[in-house]
Amino acid sequence: MKSKKVAFFGLLGALSLVLGFFESVMLPEIPFLPPGAKLGLSNLVTMYASATAGFTGGLYIVFIKTLFALITRGTVAAFMSLCGGLASLAVLCIMLKKEGSLFSFFGIGVASAVMHNLGQLAAACIVTGTAELLNYGKYLLVFALVTGSVTGTALLLIMPRLRKIGGLYKINNENNIKEMEKV
Repeated sequence: MKSKKVAFFGLLGALSLVLGFFESVMLPEIPFLPPGAKLGLSNLVTMYASATAGFTGGLYIVFIKTLFALITRGTVAAFMSLCGGLASLAVLCIMLKKEGSLFSFFGIGVASAVMHNLGQLAAACIVTGTAELLNYGKYLLVFALVTGSVTGTALLLIMPRLRKIGGLYKINNENNIKEMEKV
């Protein structure tokens, strides 16, 4: 079972990195977007891992993404990735755990994107030593509403199909997940 678990998270980690690479390299930059803004497609994997394997599953993916950022882009990128990932994961797991949750994957995607941006903004303030970067937050908030809507809707559409395939993990709270799939 341990080797299956390692393989499962290895595949999810690789998928996360491929999605991140795709949006960074393959998708053209859109001129009116804030600098450094991305769709956050790799967050789909973090949301899926958290929904199926809980906090620990999401944490594995955050660490894989952070390690990759460290290797490819350095310590500042890794720090920002870690801060954004942990902030996003925290709100994601809180919203997933809430019994009889009113939150759909759509709402969870939006909240997760907002927290990811806030985590990265906090990291940027720490790295630069200036709080003036917080002015950038209003632009990131608007962008997070859009990108979180996209990733939340995407997960809403693919989760029922992933559940049919089955897999290593049983969904944490089957009834709660079914409610989240309803919009």
